[in-house]
Amino acid sequence: MRFLLGLIFGIVLVPLAALAFFTYGNMPVAVSDPPIPHEAELVQIPLDARIQKEMISTHMTSDQPTLTAGARVYIERCAFCHGLHNKPAAIGAHMYPDAPQLLEAHRNDPNIVGVSDDPVGETYWKVANGIRLTGMPSFKSQLNDTQMWQVSLFLANANKPMPPAVLDILNHAAAPPAEASSKPTSNAAPQPATEQ
Repeated sequence: MRFLLGLIFGIVLVPLAALAFFTYGNMPVAVSDPPIPHEAELVQIPLDARIQKEMISTHMTSDQPTLTAGARVYIERCAFCHGLHNKPAAIGAHMYPDAPQLLEAHRNDPNIVGVSDDPVGETYWKVANGIRLTGMPSFKSQLNDTQMWQVSLFLANANKPMPPAVLDILNHAAAPPAEASSKPTSNAAPQPATEQ
């Protein structure tokens, strides 16, 4: 009898309790909410498995024209969230999870910059497909295949010395949006429209 009650509890009541938890707005879904237990593992395991299953390689090389084109794509499409070296993007810090600053060295290993320790095919997969519930969009409709490989190769080599043309592009790029000021920009209150 105890076994039967345990089985009923496990099969019926636990899923009903989980459904009630989700239905009544208790699930942490806001960026500022603390993560649920094992949330990172629950997301990372299937993501890694999918990438490993679909990851491809490229015939392109990390030469100066490729890295230069990749830097341009990065400035135009990625820096807004992922920042530039010593110029973090404020919007990336307000996402969940935070958008990684892809041109900064890792705290624990300064030999790794951004995703330079990931296979280039993994970065390409993320650029092409995006990642659900992270703010990372799919760029398949925004960039062509060559551009996606160029930016992926640029990021894969971010920990290596870059050609002068690439450094010139990066050094002259406009900084991504910074934190917004908490002060109002104008003291004047908005005026209602008047009919004439």
